[in-house]
Amino acid sequence: MSTLKPSKKIFINDRPISLTDPVYFIAEIGSNYDQSLQRAKDLIYLAKEAGADAAKFQHYTADTLVSDFGFKNFSQAKSHQANWEKSVFETYEDASLNRDWTFELAETCKDVGIDFFTSPYSIDLVDFVDEYVPAYKIGSGDITWIEIIEHIASKNKPIIIATGASDILDVERAVNSILKINSDIVLLQCNTNYTKNSENFDSLNLHTLTIFREKFHNILTGLSEHMQGHISVLGSVALGARVIEKHFTDSTNRKGPDHPFSMTKDDFLEMVNACRILEKSLGDGIKRVENNEKETIIVQRRSICAKENLPLGHILAKEDFQMLRPCTDENIQPYEYEILIGKVLNKNMAKGEPFKLSFTNENMKND
Repeated sequence: MSTLKPSKKIFINDRPISLTDPVYFIAEIGSNYDQSLQRAKDLIYLAKEAGADAAKFQHYTADTLVSDFGFKNFSQAKSHQANWEKSVFETYEDASLNRDWTFELAETCKDVGIDFFTSPYSIDLVDFVDEYVPAYKIGSGDITWIEIIEHIASKNKPIIIATGASDILDVERAVNSILKINSDIVLLQCNTNYTKNSENFDSLNLHTLTIFREKFHNILTGLSEHMQGHISVLGSVALGARVIEKHFTDSTNRKGPDHPFSMTKDDFLEMVNACRILEKSLGDGIKRVENNEKETIIVQRRSICAKENLPLGHILAKEDFQMLRPCTDENIQPYEYEILIGKVLNKNMAKGEPFKLSFTNENMKND
């Protein structure tokens, strides 16, 4: 089977995503609804107010996601899980979304004008959520599970796949498995350390976004990260990221595995607004005199002026020139000085007066 090239523009519902369209923001609610359907709905409303384009959840069951035996036989707790009060299995069991809420959550998103997303963590759940989602998000932890990746690709909907804790061979394997079936893909750079340590900025490796585009035929890229603030988000957008995913809550003081490293509404909105300003600042890359510079170009550029008072009939030489501001359309640019050399003044010129070609005649000295 031949490999497709990644789409340069994809649509999630009617929302276009491309290098020339606004950044698409996903508010990752995850488990931050704290087992309350009403809280989940409230967070959807808050995500909309925060400027998010999508609210995202996760569909899994603990017994199809983690091995209770495997985690209990670790010699020590790992990473951010070291602070969990319950076992890994129990924490995921408590945090799992009631699948019976899916319709109501999707409808709530529809009502407020925001896309409904979820990451399904089993093949059965991929099939279950298909009627509710306009696109799929594949989490970093499933990047080596090619069977579920290909099953999701077969649904012929856009795929957003994160690449945390993986190397380029893992990424190639996953991307190529999708591109055998589906060309609508967004590749997210991600770092899966959730400890909120400021030293993690050293490991975000945003330049990977450039490598992704070079390696995968200008594939659409994005960022999923778990740091405080949005400085890395701005950096990623400047490097071409068009999808941003950040965890979302109403309070980082709540108990739960995802609350501490999540964004609140005000933080999320500040990030979105900053990115919108950055998008305008990035422009189209065509170097030109911009409309707001058309006055300053006159007052800042130099023109060729008389260095001293010069009499009628004077034959111009380079020594007669001084480059001074301003420069109107009628004046002569400094790089054009050679067109004046050897010409004869047909008027007296004052010191500092800009030259114009109409002030000169051709030098007839040798005739």
